[in-house]
Amino acid sequence: MAAVEMNPVFVGVKGKVGDLVFKRYGESLVMARTSHANGREPTAAQLAVRKRFTEAALYGRLALAQPAVRQAYVAAARERGKPITSLTIADFFNAPVVDKLDVSGYSGQTGETIMIQAHDDFEVMSVAVSISEAGGQAVEHGAATQDPPNSGRWIYTTTQTVSNVTGAQVTATAADRPGNLGTRTVVR
Repeated sequence: MAAVEMNPVFVGVKGKVGDLVFKRYGESLVMARTSHANGREPTAAQLAVRKRFTEAALYGRLALAQPAVRQAYVAAARERGKPITSLTIADFFNAPVVDKLDVSGYSGQTGETIMIQAHDDFEVMSVAVSISEAGGQAVEHGAATQDPPNSGRWIYTTTQTVSNVTGAQVTATAADRPGNLGTRTVVR
């Protein structure tokens, strides 16, 4: 990307000028051409993408209407040097990821810990863990706690005993602020 020192005439410019659009992102000025419809009907896939962007924009407006949520996005936007709207839209589109589900300390007894590592482009709000026996019957389900805070490491402490842990499934599901889910399952 080229860096250009702006003529003082353009320093305060923003908005549409002829066939160009000027936008400010922090200290940067970005210039782009306006988009033009090509006269063709949009495809079903294009319509689906437009619908998702409409949903993302609505999520952004609703999220930013909540003072505490707005404050979190504003702080992140300043830190990253990005527009706040782009952060809310990206958060809407990007689901969290469960990077690691460590069941090495789980032998089917109560009080054992399962460690989960999860991340999101903005924030993982919660992680839930469910355990099922080999036949698929649910044994337990509950919330993990982040330890230490803001680390991305979550700990779940088991509350039920599984007589035969062989073939048991442990599933961790991470959720972000817009409600996207990321899941990882490990079979013992």
